[in-house]
Order: sequence, then C-alpha cells, then structure tokens
Amino acid sequence: MNISLPEELKDFVDEQAKRGYGTSSEYVRELIRRDQDRLRLRGLLLAGAESKASVTADAKYFKNLRRNVRAQRR
Repeated sequence: MNISLPEELKDFVDEQAKRGYGTSSEYVRELIRRDQDRLRLRGLLLAGAESKASVTADAKYFKNLRRNVRAQRR
C-alpha cells in the first residue's frame, strides 16, 4: 500500500520514525492499531451505556465491591 502525504505531513511522520519507531511504516501501523483500540473501546462503552443495569450502583454495592477487592488481595 502506498500513501501520498503532503510534504509537511511526510516530514512529521519521518521525524516520528526517528523517535522510537524503526520506520515510518511502523509509526503508521501503530497509529492504526491505536485507532482500532479506540473504536473497540468506543463500541464497548456505547454498548454498556445502552444496556440495562443489572444491579443498582448504590452505597451498598460499592461497599461489597471494596470488600471483595480486599479479600482478593489476601
């Protein structure tokens, strides 16, 4: 795959490649992976927001949650 970039963007990508990425292709691949992760997270958040609550998140819920977390640390 070939991607055409204006000179300013090409210079930016080349500079990023020098800052920890072996090549400009590695930098672009990382950007694509991050975007995929962002889209997956967005989908999960939207699905969660659209779902019905299975329990009420009240003071009792958080008290039990803290108790369970502390018990798992032991």
